[in-house]
Amino acid sequence: MKRLLLVLLIPVFMLSGCDKFLDVVPEEDMTTLNSIFETRDQAAEWLQSCYVFLQESVPSFMVNEAFLGADEFVVGDYQRNSSSGWPGLSIASGLQNSLNPYGDLWSKKVGSAGRSDFYTGINLCNVFIEKIDQVYNMEESEKKEWKAEVKALKAYMYFELVRRYGPIILVPKNIDPNAEIRDMQIPRSHVDTCFAHIVRLCDEAARDLSPFNMKESSRRAYFCKEAALALKARALLYQASDLFNGNPDYATFVNKNGEPLFSTTKDKEKWRRAAEAADSAIQVCLANGKHLVSGQTGATELQSLMLDIEYSTRTFGFSSDEALLMIKKNNMQAGADFFTYTLPDITTDPNHLLEGTSVSPSMKMVEMFYTDNGLPIDQDPTYGGGNVYGATEETDPYYTDVVALQEQIPVLHTRREPRFYADIAADRCYWRLGRNVSNLYKVEAYRGETFGLKENRINSILPQNLSGYWMKKWISSSADLYNYATAEQAMGDNPYPVIRMAELYLIAAEAWNEYLDVPDDRVYDNIDAVRERAGIPDVRTSWAMARDRNKVNTQSGMRDIIRQEWNIEFAFEGMRYWNLRRWKTAHIELNERLYGWNVVGDDYNSFYGNGPVIVNSDNTFVAPRDYFYPIRSEEIQISGCVQNPGW
Repeated sequence: MKRLLLVLLIPVFMLSGCDKFLDVVPEEDMTTLNSIFETRDQAAEWLQSCYVFLQESVPSFMVNEAFLGADEFVVGDYQRNSSSGWPGLSIASGLQNSLNPYGDLWSKKVGSAGRSDFYTGINLCNVFIEKIDQVYNMEESEKKEWKAEVKALKAYMYFELVRRYGPIILVPKNIDPNAEIRDMQIPRSHVDTCFAHIVRLCDEAARDLSPFNMKESSRRAYFCKEAALALKARALLYQASDLFNGNPDYATFVNKNGEPLFSTTKDKEKWRRAAEAADSAIQVCLANGKHLVSGQTGATELQSLMLDIEYSTRTFGFSSDEALLMIKKNNMQAGADFFTYTLPDITTDPNHLLEGTSVSPSMKMVEMFYTDNGLPIDQDPTYGGGNVYGATEETDPYYTDVVALQEQIPVLHTRREPRFYADIAADRCYWRLGRNVSNLYKVEAYRGETFGLKENRINSILPQNLSGYWMKKWISSSADLYNYATAEQAMGDNPYPVIRMAELYLIAAEAWNEYLDVPDDRVYDNIDAVRERAGIPDVRTSWAMARDRNKVNTQSGMRDIIRQEWNIEFAFEGMRYWNLRRWKTAHIELNERLYGWNVVGDDYNSFYGNGPVIVNSDNTFVAPRDYFYPIRSEEIQISGCVQNPGW
């Protein structure tokens, strides 16, 4: 622990390439702290340096393991072999280890490059909170606002540590580097204590934070009141969930003092606290102008709904009706490391950096989306005639310029909900990419066709699309495919929406459902807010026509429905990776094989004729070990901190 805490107290390393909000990190030694916090400008530099820690670990498709660490994407051997630094792929393949853990935010390995550990960030936050009041040329109200922005950031860092490691070490104040080693070797705290500390910081921050729409434009990269309250609701949701609430797998897990780190009895009241926190956060959002994005105008009704869905995650210029917290990656648009691997390489663009869509949606995610009736495909008696992989033709003009009309197409690509067409590009469907609404690309996926495989076989030395689908989420439909990067950059900063308001509605729906014996309007109304924006019927109307009509009336049935709603609404946003863990279903879901189509097929029959084929079987999840990350073994040896079970 002494090595860890001393590292936290040394000068911060210089981080280059930050944007105009986050481009300066103090270089002075810690002994000059009092002089650093003499002026407003110097304090601003320190605050900016604290937020840099989120820029490295949160928005990046490659660095943030939640994007690629679940089962939402199919990634071929080419990308796996050339992207060994992507922690999500390594974790999904069962390669996590305690010597040099993937996705490590606990301790930065000495001499290593890459993301920073959050304990360094927490200690920088502590310094700011302690010293900001001594700045002489700031109004007290501004000091309170800035301190609140850092308190909320500290709470966020704690939360990210807890959902990776479970019980963590809390550092309310920095430790004197001259203290005795025994005073530095702090034990891990009970997981409920950790959550209580996060909630307390969120409450303290929210009291002094301005609402998003009242913040100066230069401060919209920092926490606002709505974001702090949303983080509180998210933390309480995790605390109530199966992984943390009376988890029997950790009944004997104790810290170095022999004190238990988990409670063995489930506490139903935790669900009520999460539900009420989400309800309160929603009301604050609505009162201050935040709401689910809706009302976009497209060429058709369906295309308008698709634009609503696209704009729910669109944040150009740090402007969004729905996003509550937005973080921009160093030197890069939020989607810049997405489009490189997901856009089709079908132009002669001299500036493209495309990798031939070597990352593509899995069949599991394709089948996750509802039918146009707002039902799972296996619950809609009007859908597919019992064979969703069979051939059909779409004739309804409602799907004009979204699905190719009167062409042979799988049932699976027809009559799906708007979120399917907004998030996924499927064969014989259209993809708008350009400022002109008529700039449509028809996806033709057979081998030799425009989008299809160019080679005669799967080749591990080439980037290839292995599932037969392409991801639209994070791609701006109004940016031209030709020289896409330049077109998107011209629209302004495009930060990643870390928290958006749709999450609060689903937190409320899930938490009330788990608290109540029988679901009522508190469950239905919240999930329906998300479904209405998605352009599908309310949940009771949909399920009145389902094969299992009673499912919507029971707690267990609504649990399944709400979880599927999470998976769809936040598809490809990294949410599923964490949800499967807190639900304790990861050991089931993440050990399944991933499917796609036979992408070497050069016509309908050879592409689709034998049904879905296995395209990845490398996923491995060992329970209960893999529900929490290992702490680096070097850190365990030095600090005396107990290791997580199984590691």
